Amino acid sequence: MRKDYNLEKRKYVICGFLIVVLIIFAVRLFNLQIIDTKYREDADSNALLKKSIYPSRGLIYDRNDKVIVYNQPTYDIMMIPREVEPFDTLDFCSTLGITPKQLKLRFEEIKDKKINPGYSNYSIQTFLTHLTPEVYGKIQEKMYKFPGFFVQKRILREYGYKTAANILGNIREVSQKDIENDPYYSPGDYTGDLGVEKSYEQYLRGQKGVEVLIRDANGQIQGRYEDGKFDRQAVSGKNLKLSIDVELQQYAEELMAHKIGAVVAIEPSTGEILAMVSAPTYDPSALVGRQRGENYKKLAQNDLRPLFDRALMGAYPPGSTFKPANGLILLQENIITPYTSYPCSRGFVNGGLRVGCHGHGSPLPLKPALQTSCNAYFCWGFKNMVDKKSKYGSSAEAFEVWKNHLVSLGYGYKLGVDLPGESRGFIPNAKFYNKIYGEDRWSANTIISVSIGQGEILATPLQIANLCSTIANRGWFITPHIVKEIEDTVLPTQYVDKRIPTIDQRYFKDVAEGMRMAVTGGTCKLANLHDIAVAGKTGTAQNPHGKDHSVFMGFAPYDDPKIAVCVYVENAGFGATYGVPIGSLIIEKYLKGEISDDRKGLESRMKSSNTIIYSGVKKH
Repeated sequence: MRKDYNLEKRKYVICGFLIVVLIIFAVRLFNLQIIDTKYREDADSNALLKKSIYPSRGLIYDRNDKVIVYNQPTYDIMMIPREVEPFDTLDFCSTLGITPKQLKLRFEEIKDKKINPGYSNYSIQTFLTHLTPEVYGKIQEKMYKFPGFFVQKRILREYGYKTAANILGNIREVSQKDIENDPYYSPGDYTGDLGVEKSYEQYLRGQKGVEVLIRDANGQIQGRYEDGKFDRQAVSGKNLKLSIDVELQQYAEELMAHKIGAVVAIEPSTGEILAMVSAPTYDPSALVGRQRGENYKKLAQNDLRPLFDRALMGAYPPGSTFKPANGLILLQENIITPYTSYPCSRGFVNGGLRVGCHGHGSPLPLKPALQTSCNAYFCWGFKNMVDKKSKYGSSAEAFEVWKNHLVSLGYGYKLGVDLPGESRGFIPNAKFYNKIYGEDRWSANTIISVSIGQGEILATPLQIANLCSTIANRGWFITPHIVKEIEDTVLPTQYVDKRIPTIDQRYFKDVAEGMRMAVTGGTCKLANLHDIAVAGKTGTAQNPHGKDHSVFMGFAPYDDPKIAVCVYVENAGFGATYGVPIGSLIIEKYLKGEISDDRKGLESRMKSSNTIIYSGVKKH
């Protein structure tokens, strides 16, 4: 009988095909059971419940060890959708204090992947947050009636003081983006939002633990799986000690009531921020608990923008507080000496250009120019530098040198404070003006207003305070920071190391003396205290949208500085009207602990004054 070779070949093909199928099946099975844990986890979840144990969040203290932020327990109702069985909805709603309509709506929200992108019928979902202790006690006794639901203990923030909301920030429920960016988080977790709570989240949050519980066929908890062998304890977050003096912070906020603006106070020798106010402000406890969303919406819609941290984010014209920086650059570049005098016939006049000034002696050298805040002096100095082609080659090259000195003094870029949202302000460069006017088609006269802190120059109150701190130190600063100590952790070096500007330290003495003269017999006389030597500089920043801004920067004591402060009050007129009084009161309060009797009237007037009425913004 003849052998059929075609049949023989088909047999091998079929066998080979079956072997390939078996291999594919085996690989897929191996992947499902060993490599891909999803199915194993789903299988485990039928018998086991892994409950997260949330750690205590780190506490927050002020520099004097006063507790500012602490914790209290709160409870959330959690659910696993596939395990929810028919239950007495009226009893459930009555116990939780919600209506059947709210219950139905909440189920719909949980299942809506547009609202809840991480929804899974198998995963734990947050049903209701922040139960009161009374409600928790009632529902805990009835949990056996509501299969698929359980209670999760969490931590809620409490505040020892109704102050420093812009510094502290708050905590909120994580978004889907948070979960995607950090595997630590799961749906329903909380994370820092704004302020210290956000920038130090990695330290404050601690490490979650887990409790593995075993369930019977009906889903009822029977106890800990293998006597807790696979449980993991939570690790509490690290405590923070802030650099702020909470009582000084409160006092500065009282002075800035009914005003728009900011206060920043720094300890010059350390760069530690003693107070940082953004006005108007709000009670930090408003963003805690079940009312957080509603309160946040109100704050976000408020025309006065209380959520906008003006101390860090506000980019303002610094006005005449900028003149000391310009003076330092002119000294460094040998454009002037401390004895160089310039005329002032009520302002800077050159060709058809005029920049006005006020009445004072003329001509003046540097220190009296700072004392009287002479516009003409700093315009002439700037012109003689920027137009000195014999030294720099062109106005553009000279301006770049001028700009780079400013950057070394902390302007034009973020200082690097340990809080989110810092603005860089704005210092233009030569390319900026080349684009506007064309190359070699502009000179000092074209941009003369920048010499006195106007025009395109913008700075944050933090940057102005930092300049004041640098002058107080006579030529160096440490990056301003709000956290003084992290529990069991060394501070980053940038909050310890000195930063040295491109200006020789010998020139800072002359500028500091000019600022001292401004207090003893110049534009800052209201800052002159009986027993504390204060140095300062006013600023009246022109505002094209309304009344001018009132600005002041000052430090004290003069020979051993403990505090440098910037006050910026929008739409408040001359620097001496609000900036100087508020700044001097903050200095006196910090150094003496109280305000002298002869200045109580000034204190009362600053606390009660309302400058919002000049802003054109509706007060909420």
